[in-house]
Amino acid sequence: MTTLCYIREGGNVLMLYRNKKEKDENAGKWIGVGGKLEEGESPEDCLLREVREETGLTLLRRQFRGIVTFVSDEWGTEQMFLYTADGFEGKLKECEEGELRWIPEEKIPELSLWEGDRIFLRKLFDTEEVFFLKLIYSGDRLTEVRDYEMIPPPRT
Repeated sequence: MTTLCYIREGGNVLMLYRNKKEKDENAGKWIGVGGKLEEGESPEDCLLREVREETGLTLLRRQFRGIVTFVSDEWGTEQMFLYTADGFEGKLKECEEGELRWIPEEKIPELSLWEGDRIFLRKLFDTEEVFFLKLIYSGDRLTEVRDYEMIPPPRT
């Protein structure tokens, strides 16, 4: 299980260009910041730790946005807890995993992204709803998308 966060400020989104690790399934792609849950961590614990480790920032205001399940014939299955954030403190530092850059939100579709990321990024930026997706890959190719609609509980 992993977490991923897209931090927003003034029309920009903090993106990480993965270009420093030797064996990296995300090499050459732009993604948010986050990482793998450690033993005993909740997704929230992981999110706060990973953002601080990768960026130097401490999140003050964040929102859980959904769960994305990735199925890959090369990398296995991963469940990712997805967040956005718009409140933080601290000074941006150099990241060991790649290059951090504030990108104008409207320029993000021009970046080298996973096809499935394009789907959930539209949901992140265009709605406030919590969502659940399953993205199935064969190699680098997205072969299937399952979008599970959230059904609100009945009102009493």
